[in-house]
Amino acid sequence: MFKAIISGVVFFMTMASAVAAIKTENVDYKEGKTNLEGFVAYDDSVKTPRPAVLIIHQWMGLSDNEKMRAQMLAEKGYVAFAVDIYGKGVRPTSPEEAGKLAGQYKNDRKLYRARGQAAFDWLKKNKMVDAKHIVVIGYCFGGTGALELGRAGVPAAGFVSFHGGLSNPTPADAKNFKGPVMIAHGALDKGVNPEVMPFMKEMDENKVDYQFISYANAVHAFTQKGAGNDPSKGVAYNEKADHRSWAHFMDFLNEVAPIKK
Repeated sequence: MFKAIISGVVFFMTMASAVAAIKTENVDYKEGKTNLEGFVAYDDSVKTPRPAVLIIHQWMGLSDNEKMRAQMLAEKGYVAFAVDIYGKGVRPTSPEEAGKLAGQYKNDRKLYRARGQAAFDWLKKNKMVDAKHIVVIGYCFGGTGALELGRAGVPAAGFVSFHGGLSNPTPADAKNFKGPVMIAHGALDKGVNPEVMPFMKEMDENKVDYQFISYANAVHAFTQKGAGNDPSKGVAYNEKADHRSWAHFMDFLNEVAPIKK
């Protein structure tokens, strides 16, 4: 319990009444014969269907970082599902291993889309979810995945990539986007910068509703605290870019999948 003093009157309230009733659960689901394990967060006090956000992880697999974002979104009123692309129990233990795993999916976009589709289908069928207002987001490797689901024609309300790769071996697939796109990009991301102009050309030629936001002084992985603080390495956390991109994402959510008060 904690004590609050208002106009000289003392009130006692439990912590449970002061915060949303956020519940988290591990989720087993499948893509074909492959077992997958995701993570869902939601406000248990809400009894009606609400918008949802599907979160695709970075190259190290589903981690505490995606789970933290899921809980942040649940506190805003969304059902948030942090998905598993690699498979249950498949979690890289080194950058070398992560690079090989991520490369498999970047080189097999059909498989990548199938893994994302399986997660989308699970979320769409969940009774807590307003299926017409699901937004797909991703970080780094997952940012590419979010765009791939859009290119596959998944009927989401929006698609967001945080410092994700923008390359696309089939540019004409951009015509399949069913919702608006937001790109949160590090201005100094040398690995992705060569992909920017082709991406914009792809979007423009297919008349996709998109916004591209570039953050000054930010390199790759600017939302990931585990990336360190040395931009000279090409990957680093940038607190200002992290906070700004999240605020821009909140604006995007309020536009395409708002929470009704």
